[in-house]
Amino acid sequence: METLIQYFETIPSSHRSILLVLGISFFWVLEGAVPLFRFEYKKWRHALPNFFFTLTTIVINFALAFLLLSTSDWVAANNFGIINWLPEMPLWVYILLGVLLLDFFGAYLVHYVEHNVKPLWMIHLVHHTDHEVDTTTANRHHPLESFIRFGFTLGGVLLVGTPIGIVMLYQSLSLLATQFGHANIRLPRKVDQAISWVLVSPDMHKVHHHFVLPYTDSNYGNIFSIWDRIFGTYMELDRDDIVYGVDTFPNKEENGSIMGLLKQPFHKYRKPTGGASNS
Repeated sequence: METLIQYFETIPSSHRSILLVLGISFFWVLEGAVPLFRFEYKKWRHALPNFFFTLTTIVINFALAFLLLSTSDWVAANNFGIINWLPEMPLWVYILLGVLLLDFFGAYLVHYVEHNVKPLWMIHLVHHTDHEVDTTTANRHHPLESFIRFGFTLGGVLLVGTPIGIVMLYQSLSLLATQFGHANIRLPRKVDQAISWVLVSPDMHKVHHHFVLPYTDSNYGNIFSIWDRIFGTYMELDRDDIVYGVDTFPNKEENGSIMGLLKQPFHKYRKPTGGASNS
C-alpha cells in the first residue's frame, strides 16, 4: 500500500494521459463486442464533440492542479481533515476512507447539487443531451462545469484531509469509473446487479441518463453506489427501456454540435417534465 501511494504521489502527467487513452480505447473496443444498444451512428463523428469537452476538462484541471497540490500539502502538514481526526487506523483503511469521502464530495454531492439548482442544471445539461451515451460521454462537460466540479473536489480535499497520493489515486479511479459507467456495454444482468451493490455499474448509471424525470434525478454516484443507497437517490429501470437525452432539449443536431453545446447553458430554463421539477 505504501508503494501504491508513493507512486500516486509523484505520478507523471504522461501516465495519467496514458490511463485516459487506454481506458477509452479498452471500453471503445468492448462496446463493439458486447454493445448495450446498437446505435445507428458514425462513432467517430459522435465522439468529436465529446473529445473536445474531454480536452477542455483536462486543460482546466491541469491549470488548477497547483491548488490541489497546495491544499493537500497544507492538510497533511497541519493534520487537518476528517480522516486525520479519526483514531489511528491501518493504511489501507485510511486510503479507502479517503477515496470514499472524496467520491462523496467530488462526485455525488456536486452531481446532486447540479441537478437541483437551475443555473447549474443548465450547465450540466451538456452532459445529459448526448443521445448515444457511450464511453466518450464520460467527460462531456461544459468548461464551466469543469470549474464547478474542481471546486467541489478541492473542498473535499480540504474537509477530508487527503494527502496528494490519495487525491491522485481517487482521480485515477474516478476516471476509469466514469468511463466504465458510461460505456455502451451489456454485462450479464446478475453481474451488473452484483457490481451495483458496491460500485456504480453501467446499467445503474444508464438509468441516470434516461430522458425524463424522476430517473434523470437519480443514481448520482461515480465510483461507489453507497451514497445513492444511503441518501435514497438510487433507482432502477430496465436497461432496454432507457432512452437517452433530455426531454426538453430534444434537438439532436444542436446536441451534437460543439458550438451548440457551448451555448447550451445560456438557453432559457425549460421546466423538465415527467416528474417533479428542479428547484
